[in-house]
Amino acid sequence: MEMGNFVAAPFAGKIMAEFGAEVIKVEEPVSGDPLRSWRIMYGHSSIWWYVQARNKKSITVNLRKTAGQQIIRELIPKVDVVLENFKPGTLEKWGLGYEELKKINPSIIMTRISGYGQTGPYRDKAGFGSVAEAIGGLRYLTGYPDRPPVRVGIAIGDLVAGLYAVIGTLMALRVRQEDSERKGQLIDVALYESVFSLLEGALPEYVLSGVVRERTGSTLPGVAPSNTYECKDGKHVVIGGNSDNIFQRLMKTIGRSDLAHHPQYANNQGRAEHAELIDQAIEAWTKQHTLEEVLNALDEASVPAGPIYSIRDIVNDIQYKERDMLLPVKLEDGTECLFPGIVPKLSDTPGQMKWVGPKLGEHNEEVYVRVLGYSHDQLTQLKKEGVI
Repeated sequence: MEMGNFVAAPFAGKIMAEFGAEVIKVEEPVSGDPLRSWRIMYGHSSIWWYVQARNKKSITVNLRKTAGQQIIRELIPKVDVVLENFKPGTLEKWGLGYEELKKINPSIIMTRISGYGQTGPYRDKAGFGSVAEAIGGLRYLTGYPDRPPVRVGIAIGDLVAGLYAVIGTLMALRVRQEDSERKGQLIDVALYESVFSLLEGALPEYVLSGVVRERTGSTLPGVAPSNTYECKDGKHVVIGGNSDNIFQRLMKTIGRSDLAHHPQYANNQGRAEHAELIDQAIEAWTKQHTLEEVLNALDEASVPAGPIYSIRDIVNDIQYKERDMLLPVKLEDGTECLFPGIVPKLSDTPGQMKWVGPKLGEHNEEVYVRVLGYSHDQLTQLKKEGVI
């Protein structure tokens, strides 16, 4: 049961649904998940919604009404996992917190995503992914040193938290499977902690050496060469030549065997101290060739390199097509579209896309009648009362 809105919890629910979980998404009557109206619209729903809610079943429940809360309690014995991203304390206010739900179903696993977690002095603060990216340390590192911090072009904080929610849920399911009493547990995912976990060695680097990582644009400080370089046709290429053997192959390819065999550049530490000089040598070569010529030469030398793709480039890329990462889909009106493929690839039980994001309350009758045994008269009455 997914009782979450916007990005983080629904992203986790999407992954579960792609790999066969029956995901019942609980939405507010009338308006539904706010994501339905975010960004570019197609018909009455956002295009993002069609992707984010694929394979899910939508039911409507007014959680602020006593009758709506009772519906959730009746569903709890029927589900394995509750996934939610309300502000801490909200579900408790409605009598739907973990302590209450596990009394109904001791096997229930509850995965909670919030800005700052369910404990601590910040637990009651409003939390959004953008703020989590800031307080989690990522925004400070994103951009160029002479400009203000910038946003990564996607909701990275929410998406990473969603991945941790999936990981934590799968771990809890595995533990429950091995437990003779089949006891569930609570998974507490904080957006800011999810972001903070991505900061590599920044914390011990600061503690042991006093170094504060700063914004460095396209470079990778302390690791060389690794940067973005301009080509003859004005396009850019990302090159990673930072292992000792790869560096030698790269230098020979660009006609700088003198650098390849220079003892000062035999290891990363020496190269890192002269990264600017090496970058200048590489770009002097890339500017003499088109992007295609650069990529062909570096592929031949087995040097990691790649273009910087827009979504238009991705749509036309043969690797994406071969790996089924551009799924052809027909929307309800027959319009053909492409959706992102499913990650990861499992050999025996691959994920699949069965349908796009559902209409609001599309599965009310199926869930309430099939799962809870409600009569059609009950459904009519609940709808009249604004409960569903």
